[in-house]
Amino acid sequence: MFSNAEYVYEVYKERSFSRAAQNLYISQPALSVTIKRIEQRVGAPLFDRSTNPIGLTECGQKYIEVVKQMMDLQSGFVNYLNDLEDLNAGVVNVGGSNLFTSCLLPPIISEYKNRYPAVEINVVEANTPLLDHLLMEGRLDLILDNYMFDKNTHDSHLYRREELLLAVPARFPVNRSLKEYQISREDIISGRFRGGETAAAPFESFRGLPFILLKAGNDTRDRAFTTFAEHKMQPSVILELDQQMTSYNVSCQGLGISFVSDTLVRSVPADRHVCFYKLDSSCAQRDLRFFRKKAKYVTRAVREFLNIADQLAQQ
Repeated sequence: MFSNAEYVYEVYKERSFSRAAQNLYISQPALSVTIKRIEQRVGAPLFDRSTNPIGLTECGQKYIEVVKQMMDLQSGFVNYLNDLEDLNAGVVNVGGSNLFTSCLLPPIISEYKNRYPAVEINVVEANTPLLDHLLMEGRLDLILDNYMFDKNTHDSHLYRREELLLAVPARFPVNRSLKEYQISREDIISGRFRGGETAAAPFESFRGLPFILLKAGNDTRDRAFTTFAEHKMQPSVILELDQQMTSYNVSCQGLGISFVSDTLVRSVPADRHVCFYKLDSSCAQRDLRFFRKKAKYVTRAVREFLNIADQLAQQ
């Protein structure tokens, strides 16, 4: 019944017989015949061919669930064999947002490749919902994110703490009355701003000013709205974006206020067109964590990746 199940999975993944056939290096008629034979063995159609793109029937959905479980088992066994290779082989698939893949992952990857040059490392840059989808599909081993995923489906590994700040365009007149609250980039990089001697700016001072927020599904957006609720403010949102880095760059151009992390400020060049303020919010601090699919076998290659990340974070 599950002989040639990879053919069914490829059609499901591509939602197209023609694209699946190309990926499998067989003709489309041959693929169609194979799928028909599988459906005959199952005793029910797996695909709803009346939709465009092609979809799964109820039976097809159950079939794919079993195929995914089989793939997880096979992947777990292959990963176990890779462990026995003493890292002379193996793969680490890791994902993150634009900020994390461009600023935090490169030194980890560089050190890892110095120690284990034979291990292949693949990096995926995407937003949080897509990264989580790829993790649950088994196509990523780790994602670096600040979102708090469900503990019933995700295991996590603490990487470091970070704090949200406000990035306010320097041309906004409100900065003149808030000079005593402004934080220098040097204090952010050193971490001095975290101390009790650095006061948060009165958030009400920004009432009525334009804000740039991230789109739904992003932890920074959720924390921004929590902050607005704490101060009984209705934000004037002029733009919604996918990436924190983009939001910061737009603030530097003078369009609006954005919520940014100290991780970002440490990673970008100084810019005199923006002022930074400590955020007056109960949710300003958060964890950066490596997340993995719960109950999935953790290879030695992945464990060593996390060990190197810990070592670099402590430097």
